Amino acid sequence: MILAGLVVNNTLKPALASEPHVPRLKAASHLQVQSLAEDDMTVFFTGDVLERTENGTVLLKGDAQVRRVDSIAKGEKIEYHPNSGDLRIRGQGKLLREGSLIQSEHIDYNIQNETGAIQSPRFVFGGSGGSGSAEQADLLSKNHLRMKTVEYTGCPCPAPSWFIRAPQVDLYNDKNTGVAKHGVLYFKNVPILYSPYLAFPLREERKSGFLVPSYGYSSNSGLEFSIPYYFNIAPNYDATLTPRVLSKRGVQLQGEFRYLGKRHQGQLTGSYLANDNKTDTDRWYFAAEHQHHIGGGVGFAYNYRRVSDDDYFRDLSTFGINQASVTELLSNARFTWSGAKYFNAALSVSKYQTLQDAERSYRPPEYDRLPEFELHGTRYNWGGFDVQTQNYATRFVMPYYSGSLSKFDNERRIRLAPNSTRISSYTTVAYPIVRPGWYVTPKFGLHLSHYDTDWKSVNNVAQRNVGRVVPISSLDMGMTFERDTRLFGIDSIQTLEPRLYYLYVPYRDQNDIPNLDTSVTTFNFSQAFSENIYSGGWDRIANANQLTMGLSTRWLDSDTGFERVRLEAAQRFHFTNQKVFLHNFTAHEYPPERTRSDYLFGAYAALTDQFHVRFDAQLNPESRDRNRMSAGVRWQPKRLATIAASYRYERDPRAFDNPQYQFVNNDERTKEQISLTTQWPLSNKLYGLGRVDYSIQEKRSTQTIFGLEYKGDCCWTGRFVLQRYAVSAQKSNSAVFLQLELSGLGSIGTNPMSLLRERIVGYKPVTPSIPEKTVFERYE
Repeated sequence: MILAGLVVNNTLKPALASEPHVPRLKAASHLQVQSLAEDDMTVFFTGDVLERTENGTVLLKGDAQVRRVDSIAKGEKIEYHPNSGDLRIRGQGKLLREGSLIQSEHIDYNIQNETGAIQSPRFVFGGSGGSGSAEQADLLSKNHLRMKTVEYTGCPCPAPSWFIRAPQVDLYNDKNTGVAKHGVLYFKNVPILYSPYLAFPLREERKSGFLVPSYGYSSNSGLEFSIPYYFNIAPNYDATLTPRVLSKRGVQLQGEFRYLGKRHQGQLTGSYLANDNKTDTDRWYFAAEHQHHIGGGVGFAYNYRRVSDDDYFRDLSTFGINQASVTELLSNARFTWSGAKYFNAALSVSKYQTLQDAERSYRPPEYDRLPEFELHGTRYNWGGFDVQTQNYATRFVMPYYSGSLSKFDNERRIRLAPNSTRISSYTTVAYPIVRPGWYVTPKFGLHLSHYDTDWKSVNNVAQRNVGRVVPISSLDMGMTFERDTRLFGIDSIQTLEPRLYYLYVPYRDQNDIPNLDTSVTTFNFSQAFSENIYSGGWDRIANANQLTMGLSTRWLDSDTGFERVRLEAAQRFHFTNQKVFLHNFTAHEYPPERTRSDYLFGAYAALTDQFHVRFDAQLNPESRDRNRMSAGVRWQPKRLATIAASYRYERDPRAFDNPQYQFVNNDERTKEQISLTTQWPLSNKLYGLGRVDYSIQEKRSTQTIFGLEYKGDCCWTGRFVLQRYAVSAQKSNSAVFLQLELSGLGSIGTNPMSLLRERIVGYKPVTPSIPEKTVFERYE
C-alpha cells in the first residue's frame, strides 16, 4: 500500500460564534476548538498503485481511496485533478458523505464544490436508513441531489416489501427535505397509493407537511377520513391542522398548537363541526393548557375545557377512544408559591361543566370554587416531632344547568344546593418512634372549620354562620417478624406484620353544617387505618372510639426481594355508636349501633414468573354478604402471549349494613362485571386480540374488542380491529380499524395502538421498534 498526503493550507479558524447575547465558556488556549474552511482541508490518497502526471493529475489504481475529513471516495480506479478538485471514479465506486453512501460503477465528483454526476447509483441514507437506486443522480450543489427514475425504501430487509417509485426525486440536505414528484407506493409489488407531490424529511427531525392519513368506520358517525397537516413553525412552536370527514355528520376541523419557552409551556386544542347533519347544530370542543414558572418560587397554570353540548363525547369522540364516560370537564387557573422552606401556598379558581345523559336522571353538578386559597406547612423531625398544617378558604358556588337537553329545562332555574364559604384548618403533631422490627407513632390533630351559608339543616333551621372544633387523636403501632423458608422450591423470606391503629374523635353535632364536597370513602386497607371515614373537604368528621387490627404476611425472594405471595386481613372495632352521617339521615346510611366493620381480605401470588393471581374481598361479618369483591388472573407464558381475566362486584354502598334498604338492586349503584382479555399467537405470523366486558347487573356487554395482527417480514404489519362499546344506558357504538404499518415509512389506515395498549392487558406490539439510524452508521 502506498500512502500519500497533500497539504494545501493549514490555516485554522475559530468554530465558535462570538454573539454577545449567547453565554460562552472561555476555553484555554490549548483547548481552542478549531474548524477547517471548505477549501483548506487536507486530502489523503491511498491505493495499490499511485502515479502523478506532468500536469499534476493523480492516478490511483487497486483499492483506490481519496479522503477528506468530510467525505471518502473509493473505487478500482480514481483519477484526481488537484487544481480543479475533480474526481473520476471507475469500477466499484463508493462515495460517503455525512453518513450516506452512494455506490456506482461510474462516478464523476468535484471534491471542492461537492458537485458531480453518477450513473445508475445505489444509495443508503445515514440519517434515516432509507435506501434505493436510480438511473441517474446529479449532485447540483453540496446540499442538493437530484435523482431520475428512483426506487426508494425505508425497509431494512434484503427483499423490501414496500418501495416508492418516482420519475424524479430532489433531496435538499440543508432543509432536511426530500421531494418526490408523481410518486407511487408499492406494497408486495402492487401499487397502493399515488401522490403527485410528496415531501418527506431526510433525518429524524420535525418537518412541515402532510402526515399519514387515517380512515375508519363507526356506526355513530359512518365512514371517517382525516389527513393531518403539520406546521413546524419554529423550534419551540408547532401546530397540526386536521380536516376530518364524517359521512353521517359532515366535515369537522381539528387543530392543535403547542409552544415551549424557557419558563413556560402549553398547548391549545380544538375542533369545530358546522351544522352536524344528524343534529342540525354546530358542535365544538376547545381546550387550553398552560404552565408558567414566574420565578421566586411563584408559578401559574391554567386548564380550560369546554364542549358545545352534553352529547359531544358520545357522538364525536376521537376515533378509537371511548370518551363516552366523560361526565365532567374541569377548568381552573392556579397561582402557586413555594418560596419558603417549610411552607407553600396556592390561589385558584375552578369551574366544572357537568355533562348530562338524557337516558338517566339529572346528575347534580359539582360546586364551582370561586376562589380557593390554600396554605400548607410541613416540618419533619423537629426535635423528633413531625408537624403538618393544612389550611383552606373556599367560596363554593352551585351552578345552574346550562346544557342542551330540554329534559332538564327546570334545572336551569333551580339551584340544587346553596352557595357557601368554608374556612378550615387542620394541624397535626406526630412523634414517630421507629426501631428495627417495630414502630409506634402517637399523633394529635386539631381541626377547625367555619361556614358562612344560607343552607337549611335537616330541622329546616337556617343558621348562616356555624363553626366546628374537632380534636383528633391516634396511636399507630406495628411490628415486623422475618424467617427464612422456601416457597415453590425457591429460597424465600417470610414476614409477619401485625398492625394496630387506635383512633379517638369526640362527637360534634354537624346537622347544621352543609355537605359541600364530602363523600364516604371506599373501605379498603388504606382507609381502615385513616382518621376519617369521609373524604373531600371533611364537611363531616365521624366520631370515633375504635381500634383497627391488621395482619399481613409476605414471601420475598431471598436473592432479589421479589414479592411472591402476599396475604392480608383487617377489621375495625367500634367502642361507641356512630352519630355522624353524611346526609344526617340514619335510615339512609349505616346502622349506628354497629360494633365492628366489614372483614377485609386480600391475596396476591406470583405462582410462577408467568402466572399471577389476586383476590380482594369485603364481607359483612353478621349477614355474611359480600359487599365488594374482585379477583384476577394473568398468564403470560412468553412475549406476545397473554390471557387475563377479572371479576369485580360492588354492592350498593347504602345497602352494606342495612338489609332492609329498598334499592339494593339499583342498577346505577350496584356493579358486577367480568372481563376477559387476550393477545395470543394463532400461528408464527398471525396473532389474535380480544376483550369482553360483560355487566351482569345490566345483562349486556359494555365493551367488545376483536382483532387480528399479521406480522409480515421485518418491514410491515397488518392490523384489523373491531370495537363495540356502550355510550349510554341504552346505546352502543361500533368502530372498525384497518391499518397497514410500513417500517421506515409510517402507517396507512386508522391507528388502533392506543386502544390496544389501554384495553388489552399485557399487550405488546408484534413488530419491535427499529433502532434509530445515525450519521455514524457507516463510519470509516
